[in-house]
Amino acid sequence: MRRITVAKGDGIGPEIMDATLSIIKAAGAQIEIDEIEVGEKVYLSGNTSGIAKESWDIIRRNKIFLKAPITTPQGGGYKSLNVTTRKFLGLYANIRPCMSLHPFVSTKHPKMDIVIVRENEEDLYAGIEHQQTDEVVQCLKLISRPGCEKIVRYAFEYAKQHGRKKVTCFTKDNIMKQTDGLFHEVFDEIAKEYPDIENEHWIIDIGAAKMADTPEAFDVIVMPNLYGDVLSDVAAQIAGSVGLAGSANIGEECAMFEAIHGSAPRRAGQNMANPSGLLQGAIQMLTHIGQVKVAEKVQNAWLKTIEEGIHTYDIYKEGVSTQKVGTKEFAEAVIRNLGSVPTRLKPVHFSEEKSLVLPKYQRRQPKKKDLVGVDLFVHWGGMEADKLAEMIRPIEKEGVQLNMITNRGIKVYPDGFPETFCTDHWRCRFKPTEGKTLLKTDIIELLQQAEEKGIDVIKTENLYAFDGKPAYSLGQGQ
Repeated sequence: MRRITVAKGDGIGPEIMDATLSIIKAAGAQIEIDEIEVGEKVYLSGNTSGIAKESWDIIRRNKIFLKAPITTPQGGGYKSLNVTTRKFLGLYANIRPCMSLHPFVSTKHPKMDIVIVRENEEDLYAGIEHQQTDEVVQCLKLISRPGCEKIVRYAFEYAKQHGRKKVTCFTKDNIMKQTDGLFHEVFDEIAKEYPDIENEHWIIDIGAAKMADTPEAFDVIVMPNLYGDVLSDVAAQIAGSVGLAGSANIGEECAMFEAIHGSAPRRAGQNMANPSGLLQGAIQMLTHIGQVKVAEKVQNAWLKTIEEGIHTYDIYKEGVSTQKVGTKEFAEAVIRNLGSVPTRLKPVHFSEEKSLVLPKYQRRQPKKKDLVGVDLFVHWGGMEADKLAEMIRPIEKEGVQLNMITNRGIKVYPDGFPETFCTDHWRCRFKPTEGKTLLKTDIIELLQQAEEKGIDVIKTENLYAFDGKPAYSLGQGQ
């Protein structure tokens, strides 16, 4: 018997959770449940995190969390509980299988069967944002080597365990050479350890277009957080419906399972919602906790029910579906089919292997790190970069000179174009002259000089070289 934590969530959450639990219990799931309250009620009680400390204690004790969709109130500084849970519990891997159910669920891709493995903890989802000038806000994109190594290795281990033949990496490293470049670099390193699994890399834009047009060309796709979030929804929708997809969030200690869709408050309390997405999450949960035969029984019963044309409103189609049912009735149909297998859809047989256990990250020997420049970001309301340079150059000191100015990444000084539109947010790069070693005290002197001359420096970024290799971006056009 395995004790799990359950949250019924908001909107349609309670209905689809009740349906899901009734199915897996009828199939023989050996679980005991601790129910917690999360989401809208908790937010509106004044808790901006959407979850009480006592609930965290229960989740951490049980290690397994089955969660229905929740509603995050708009505005008011409320933080996404999904993102918070994934990061607090170290749930670094988000696994989203997307398989078509042709011809019983409408799709243009009858042979689609892909799994998206999404990094779950970092990237732009670190949520570190600042307004820096009247016109410009920033969001920091954080990509770490440990984060890359863990998710890429998980993707290859998942492919190995599930008999998948290929792992594809999507990034935009032709533009974001440092962040996405690191993800791609780690992918290439780890791929060499799995010679029996084909590997490939696509730039995210053309890769996404190819996935939307020819998903059967892919098998397992691994991506940084934002791309994985967007494309897993796209993949689920083109496979048939976002409402049919579930996901697993896996960490070294804990795991969370859920539907990928939202709480759909407009459909709440009407016995209309399709519980399939949460049921798919629960099936992943059962395999994770070692109740593989129960998971297999539920999945085959669900496929049999879909095959029989017993459909909720969202996938019902005249001439294909045989019966339009509500949430409860759909669950009852799946329960009746427990022990049956589909005849036209492919029955599933889940591996008896245990959950993936990956080696812990081993920190590498630090590289030699040299300070080779500094970017001063300046708030200035003018439009001509040459005039700003006239203001900035007097803060130069012996051996440290203004190297360039950019605006939104485009080099506007020296030799800028008058056609380039500029905001009030300027990056002024200072570098040491030949033979000069830049010190942090030099940067402090630059800032002091800027303050004395009324130049509004809003932040600085040190420029480093690691083992002699520059580790910062050039200005576009430089």
